[in-house]
Amino acid sequence: QLQLAESGGGLVQPGWSLRLSCAASGFTFEYRAIGWFRHAPGKEHEAVSCISKSGRTINYSDSVKGRFTISRDSAKSTVYLQMNSLKPEDTAVYYCASRTGGTAYSSAALYNYWGQGTQVTVSS
Repeated sequence: QLQLAESGGGLVQPGWSLRLSCAASGFTFEYRAIGWFRHAPGKEHEAVSCISKSGRTINYSDSVKGRFTISRDSAKSTVYLQMNSLKPEDTAVYYCASRTGGTAYSSAALYNYWGQGTQVTVSS
């Protein structure tokens, strides 16, 4: 059974850092691209970052570019999202998702397996 489990969310102050993890099981991790998405109340679902199966292709949204870093560890079947210089507008539920295929796309519609999400709250 394919599963994705996010962890690492929490409540932090502006300027602080968090590292989210997405642990995958039940499928061949190295064959799939992984994406991070977020959803804040009253806002549209947003693609944050995605990484190809090889890790060589990475995309970031303009809102997080230069602050967030995505990476993957095939030995642990885990994708990480290092989030630095967090801002209140980063507050959202963060989801990781997997797609059938190795290409990293930013469209949520192309991802067919989703985790349950982890809450990130940035507030002073």
